[in-house]
Amino acid sequence: MNGDLPRCDWSRGVSAAYLAYHDEEWGRPVRNDAGQFEFLLLESAQAGLSWSTVLHKRAAYRRAFAGFDPEKVARFNRRSVARLLADPGIIRNRLKVEAAISNARAFLAIRDEFGSFTDYLWDFVDGRPVVNRWRTQGEVPATTPLSDRVSKDLKARGFRFVGSTIIYAHLQATGLVNDHLLGCFRREECIAESAPVG
Repeated sequence: MNGDLPRCDWSRGVSAAYLAYHDEEWGRPVRNDAGQFEFLLLESAQAGLSWSTVLHKRAAYRRAFAGFDPEKVARFNRRSVARLLADPGIIRNRLKVEAAISNARAFLAIRDEFGSFTDYLWDFVDGRPVVNRWRTQGEVPATTPLSDRVSKDLKARGFRFVGSTIIYAHLQATGLVNDHLLGCFRREECIAESAPVG
């Protein structure tokens, strides 16, 4: 990992793991349900906190939430909730824990209706990432009409902790929106990795 490469401002000065997340994951198009569910669960856990906090708990979340398997998480019950609320490795917020379980069930319902959650989500952008041209971090919005639409639809389908800000972060993280700054070395790499679905 070359520390001298031009990068998005937000990725610097936090930790090596945070820098690696920017360089290897953020903005790379995620076209599989496993990856989509993992990011949805983590983004909803982040609400009101920093992404750095959640990222550093990712391994604990993977253990606690059955390897981010939505079918297994959807079967969690009251005992599972009690176990999770006693787990110091994750964010022990009852509403977020319960939302992760109900969101897994809603995720599976979308998969059943559309064939995959990936197909459902990428259809909002016609299978191609939105590629923005921001020069500075200050230009990058917290929400957009796209995230408003996705958030509204997910809420109508029973999802919780999926406000427009959380969903915009999800769209950025999973590459439906490429918000790497114009000077960032990852911007063009993510464009090259974004062959359309279908």
